[in-house]
Amino acid sequence: MKPDEFAQRVLGWYDAHGRKDLPWQQDKSPYRVWVSEIMLQQTQVATVIPYFARFMEALPNVQALANASDDEVLHLWTGLGYYTRARNLHKAAKQVVAEHGGEFPRSVEGLMALPGIGRSTAGAIASLSMGLWAPILDGNVKRVLARFAAVEGWPGEKAVHDRLWRMAERYTPQNRVQHFTQAMMDMGATLCTRSKPSCLLCPLKEGCEARLLGEPTRFPGSKPRKVLPVRQCVMPLLLNEEGEVWLQRRPPSGLWGGLWSPVQLDSQEALTAWLQSRPLAIEHTEALPALRHTFSHFHLDIQPVLVRVHGVGGVAEAGEVWYNLREPGRLGLAAPVKKLLKQIEAHLPSPA
Repeated sequence: MKPDEFAQRVLGWYDAHGRKDLPWQQDKSPYRVWVSEIMLQQTQVATVIPYFARFMEALPNVQALANASDDEVLHLWTGLGYYTRARNLHKAAKQVVAEHGGEFPRSVEGLMALPGIGRSTAGAIASLSMGLWAPILDGNVKRVLARFAAVEGWPGEKAVHDRLWRMAERYTPQNRVQHFTQAMMDMGATLCTRSKPSCLLCPLKEGCEARLLGEPTRFPGSKPRKVLPVRQCVMPLLLNEEGEVWLQRRPPSGLWGGLWSPVQLDSQEALTAWLQSRPLAIEHTEALPALRHTFSHFHLDIQPVLVRVHGVGGVAEAGEVWYNLREPGRLGLAAPVKKLLKQIEAHLPSPA
């Protein structure tokens, strides 16, 4: 199938069936498209929509994001995961304001110079918000193209990745690039799905080699599987008489960088030593149900231990906070930490 016919079929499908009512499509400013594209990395549309709405309400433009505190940004991101995305978003906003007067660069190369923006994200921003010719290759588009040409191999392999980029460049038309880009993403999300593709409804079915082979789900190839290692830790949940839990800010890089959490210890012995090293009046300790959280490269088994203390409410050292569970502040909390704090609610002391 020639590129012109490919684009014509895709655009015809978009006109009839493409998604046109997503929140970030109502005002296709570079800022809104950028935030939505970063949120949509590794995250489904249905999950992103309420987060995007809250983010835009709190930080409606790049200047507001640049001026926001780290805690505000991470608080708004809490629950989306992959927090490096939020930190890079914040850094990039500051760079746009400081180096570009609050205006986004109008080229793929200029956008890629911003933290956290790769070639595909830059292409999406340039095409969707600026109407510039710029191919994209997100997960949905990779799947459509890999099936269309029956491309063997996992897209993470350089040779496969490079071939898919060449296809994206070949098939992206000069005209209506905004609609074509959105259509390719929509087709991957709604028709050419990972496990149950709707081939009979696809505008590319006549030329799709994977369909003609009768095994579309074979493409693209899967990432080689590996067994995730398991790490274990103990987290003391210090709860005082005021219904406050002690948290500390984690280092800016690494696991849950910049977020707030209980201290993470390697063993029960380390917990005992840590508690003895602090000026705490401990009333009672109690092991709570364990929690497993899975990262992309390992499982983390958390053993929470409720530690009731008294006489230390309201005062904390730098980088520490007594977090009021009855009147939660706007802090960035990782999803498993939120679950742990939820466990404590049943143990809160009665209000005075």
